[in-house]
Amino acid sequence: MDSLPLIPFGPNTNCTLDLCPIEWSVLQYRPSLGGNIAFICVFAGLLFTHSFIGARWKSWWFMSCMGIGCITEILGYGGRVMLFYNPFSFSGFMMQIICIGCAPVFYSAAIYVTMAKIVENLDPSLSRIKPRLYYVIFIISDVFSLALQGAGGATSTSTNGQSKSAVDLTLAGLSIQVFSLVAFCSLVVDYIIRYYRADGRALASPRLRLFITFLGIAILLILARCAYRVAELSNGYEGDLIHDEALFVGLEGVLIAVAVLALCVGHPGFVFLPSEKGLKISKRTSEENGIMLQSD
Repeated sequence: MDSLPLIPFGPNTNCTLDLCPIEWSVLQYRPSLGGNIAFICVFAGLLFTHSFIGARWKSWWFMSCMGIGCITEILGYGGRVMLFYNPFSFSGFMMQIICIGCAPVFYSAAIYVTMAKIVENLDPSLSRIKPRLYYVIFIISDVFSLALQGAGGATSTSTNGQSKSAVDLTLAGLSIQVFSLVAFCSLVVDYIIRYYRADGRALASPRLRLFITFLGIAILLILARCAYRVAELSNGYEGDLIHDEALFVGLEGVLIAVAVLALCVGHPGFVFLPSEKGLKISKRTSEENGIMLQSD
């Protein structure tokens, strides 16, 4: 009786390291066990931190978005741990490609709402768009991006990973995410410049300056990561970048971990107090710059 053909990729894969060479796997390497467990621990720590400060400052929307993002990251790196034990694990590959790929969408949603609150509390008249449009437009864009990435993952699953359209859908979703972030960054920079020219004293507040600086760092890191993922998938699962673990660790794992850490300071609770309608400025007013900042 003839032996079953070896299938290296797809829901019905039967390859293992005992039967197939590592080069037959999609990544063509065994993900670092220690490295991926480290990322699981890092995002678990960040999940705890954001849960604690979110509850303390009652920033429920921000806390929820950051929590979902961190949990999604943990699931994604759990998939990479599965790939260490079996580089041909289709479920492990799909967990990492979908979960790690989609997690930054939740961080971005938290940032969009925070930017709207900044504009509301500084000077809405200087913004090119109404404050609420910062999250209405860009969250809708990110939901569409997320849907495309999810559809790409689902198509890949149903076609044993052999469909080019699956990669194209995921790539389209990531490209839309990059475009949205670039547009958002442009609006943010434009607003800060216009506000500084109108009332430069306000940005002299150390607390406000620190908050905006770390929020900006997080935005730029997420943008850089998304640009890397677009380049990584530009040639599908056969491209060179997807086979480079060092690049993945540096431009995916490290960038996003630092971005999430930066959002512990670029956090709305650092400046605004909660209210029934979301976020508001506190009762203590800085006479130097005219903006109300949260007291300790």
